[in-house]
Parts: sequence; structure tokens; C-alpha cells
Amino acid sequence: MLPKEERKAWNEAFWAGFKTHMRACMSSSGRRINWINYPTQVKNTYLRMICEGSSISLCYDIQFKDAGIQAIFWEQLTELKVVLENNMSIPTNWEPRFLNKEGQTIGRISWRLDGSNFYNQADWPVIYAFFKKHLKEFDVFYQEFNEILITLVD
Repeated sequence: MLPKEERKAWNEAFWAGFKTHMRACMSSSGRRINWINYPTQVKNTYLRMICEGSSISLCYDIQFKDAGIQAIFWEQLTELKVVLENNMSIPTNWEPRFLNKEGQTIGRISWRLDGSNFYNQADWPVIYAFFKKHLKEFDVFYQEFNEILITLVD
């Protein structure tokens, strides 16, 4: 593992490059979007891009503190499962009880990239292409169905 300062510089360089890579990409709604901090518009849900060595994934995390709301939200997502999976061009992993680094049990829907390493700069174009393609696929789904999810927790 890299020292903390070197890891920070590596992360900054990677994400600055990704931001440049995505600059011209618009949301399927036709608006400019901050792809690095995707606006889910639902508090306690997050679209995360994870790069930790050879563990590269795009994750939709559901982190409600109230177990009842968490269960209802997850149930609604499973009702949209076929639609979401049809939008994505790679297999989708559904984990209703995922233990995150903070020790919280959350719901996680994720898509993985195999065969690339974040710490190999030659792999960055492949990682950028993975994130770009699947962020845009997720965005098409999310822009169509986000009102259902927003209304669910309002």
C-alpha cells in the first residue's frame, strides 16, 4: 500500500483526469451533471465510484438509519430490478445487507470491473471508460424512475 501522501496525490490525479474525461457528458435529462458527486436527490442514497487497487466498482448505496424506511426503499428498488438490469450492460450485484467500512449495514447495488488496477496508471483509460459507460447507463434508469424513489421518502 502507498504512503498516505502518495495515495492522496494518486487519487487527486485520477479524479481530476476523470472529471476532464466526463466534462462534455450530459445527463440523459439534457442537463450538465457533476458525475463524481452524482445527485441522487434522495437523502441517504449515494452513487459511489470505488477504486481500491484491483477493486473497482460503481455502487448505489442505500443508507437509511431507519430500518423500516431502508426496507421499503430496498423493496421498491427490487420491483425496478428488471428495468435497472436491462439498462446496465454488465451483471448487477444486489446486496440487501452489505457491511461497509464504517461498520454500518447498508443496501448496495453494484457493478464491478475486473482485470484492472487503480495503481497502474496504464489502466486508467479502461477504468474511465468503465465508469463513463455505466454511469451513463445508470443515469438513463435513474432519470426515468427517480421521482418514484424521491416520493417514497418524502
